Amino acid sequence: MRFSLALICLLMAPVAWAENVVLGLSQKSVSITTNFDGSEILIFGAVKRDTALPEGPPLEVVIAVAGPQQPLTVRRKDRRFGIWINTAEVEVDSAPAFYAIATSAPFKDVLSDTEDLRHRISIPRAIRSVGAPMDVKNSASFSKAVIRIREENGLYQLRENSVEVTEETLFKTSIAMPANLIEGDYRTRIFLTRGGEVVSDYETVIEVKKVGLERFLFNLSRQQPLVYGLLSLAIAIFAGWGASAVFRVFQRN
Repeated sequence: MRFSLALICLLMAPVAWAENVVLGLSQKSVSITTNFDGSEILIFGAVKRDTALPEGPPLEVVIAVAGPQQPLTVRRKDRRFGIWINTAEVEVDSAPAFYAIATSAPFKDVLSDTEDLRHRISIPRAIRSVGAPMDVKNSASFSKAVIRIREENGLYQLRENSVEVTEETLFKTSIAMPANLIEGDYRTRIFLTRGGEVVSDYETVIEVKKVGLERFLFNLSRQQPLVYGLLSLAIAIFAGWGASAVFRVFQRN
């Protein structure tokens, strides 16, 4: 009797639909050169299923690309005695240098708040600030200031309805990488959701690195700062002398 009851419960249990991401990238690395003015990464993929397409809520896709995590200090300025001075500061423990989210529908429709909290996908939840000094009022405004400034510089992006999903099987989107990127591994996460719940996720890395003269100068500034300083000074002197010489030639003519 117990065996029969267990069998009936098993047959009546909801079917777990297995859906997995098969991903592709137009390029797995971005090279920063002296004339680098940004790049665009095409992210595309397919959904692999072990069974037929399930009924119910449609499949949605969320893609998040995050640059290297960095600690930073956020300062608040106030006008005192006719001048602007720093009056408060908060240490943000970790914030991505770049963060872009692309979704196949409005963010609130593709991901529940519980799943967002679990996976830390939305921009505010990608920033970690453990605590603030007791004398700082409205410390949350400091994290909001980081988001606002980086959104204005194109470093933080929320691109709703920008992932194209075809027959709940194929998807694609593009992520604009601005010119002011920093080196490092850019964590790329893809989430498949149904009814706001994550049913599958996949993760890969896009490498961003300096090459050529940019790489040489960067390494020189880190490994031999004295030589880098002298070289910069010599270049500045030479550029000044060259401009002065050209100006004198034009004066004579």
